Amino acid sequence: MVIRRVVASVAQRQVRHVRPVSEQSALGTVATVYAQCAEEMRLVIPPVLLHSPAPETLSAFWMLMREPLLVVGAVDRVAKEAVAAGVSVANICPYCVDMHSTGLYPQAGEHDAEAVVADRPQTMTDPRLRALVEWARSAHLPDDPTPVPFTEAQRPELVGVVVAFHYLNRMVNVFLTSFLLPPGLTPAARRRFKHVVGRQLDPTLRAAPVPGRSLPLLPAAALPADAGWAAGDPTVAQATARSYAALAAAGERCLSAPVRQLVEERLASWRGEETGLARQWCEDLVAPLGPPDQAAARLALLTALASYQVDNETVAEFRRHHPGDQTLIEAAAWASFAAARRVGAWHVPTDPVLPEAPPSGRHARTG
Repeated sequence: MVIRRVVASVAQRQVRHVRPVSEQSALGTVATVYAQCAEEMRLVIPPVLLHSPAPETLSAFWMLMREPLLVVGAVDRVAKEAVAAGVSVANICPYCVDMHSTGLYPQAGEHDAEAVVADRPQTMTDPRLRALVEWARSAHLPDDPTPVPFTEAQRPELVGVVVAFHYLNRMVNVFLTSFLLPPGLTPAARRRFKHVVGRQLDPTLRAAPVPGRSLPLLPAAALPADAGWAAGDPTVAQATARSYAALAAAGERCLSAPVRQLVEERLASWRGEETGLARQWCEDLVAPLGPPDQAAARLALLTALASYQVDNETVAEFRRHHPGDQTLIEAAAWASFAAARRVGAWHVPTDPVLPEAPPSGRHARTG
């Protein structure tokens, strides 16, 4: 119990810009998500903590990540960890790269895990994981010719992991410290540390969580056409539909229609390309807006397209016009979701069969 409290305290200190709800004071929805996360991942992880000031957004994130990543269906967990790490490399999210490459250590081995970290998937020895990482690394580039290394039955889980981590990487870059592991460690010490942590994580990576456990957190919703990649798995489909609806509602609550329209128009022409280090493109886009909308649009555009460039000044300017932790979380979450949704839309199969939403007041069948 003492060790868990120490770990929880360290995890809370990794969160920036907002004050997370502590495990001891969590109530209602936040307490439910914390309990599920602690049971299935051994602790309430910082990505969950950072969402806690916005309970509905926390629920949306948890089910968007949990159902495709943690639940083992048509795809084993090590394959999903490889995809998560590959996406995190693409999004320049060192925190998530550390986390999910560590998850590869017990089953894929140090060599292949570190090949992902170094962005050298071509040197991986496991051909299946190599193909998945190469695909995940370029999944946000619709014009990239990398072959799709999965069956239709595996699409909902693997594309679900891609969508979840295009969302999560952006939120982590904004709200968590840059590195999961202590930055002063030598390369050899980092590998030793990962071996130790990997052994501790291994039981959770081999577990079989119950499908659909997170679904009661949000009401049933219809699966949008641009999320047709999820249609082949009823649980992933409902997790996606419910989280998409909640994240869209969060954006409507905290961002004006002109700000949302500006971000959506910019994303409509985005083909996964990086914006570069300069931010003039962002300043040019927000220039016609008034000061409150400028601050909101700047935060949203950078979060969606260059999350590693969201700095203290960007957040402080947003807060000057839009105070409150919940508003900040929801604004960044909507922008992260808008970009992740765009990526997911590129992976909808031809003529997907979209499931109908469950009748009002009932939840999808969860197995």
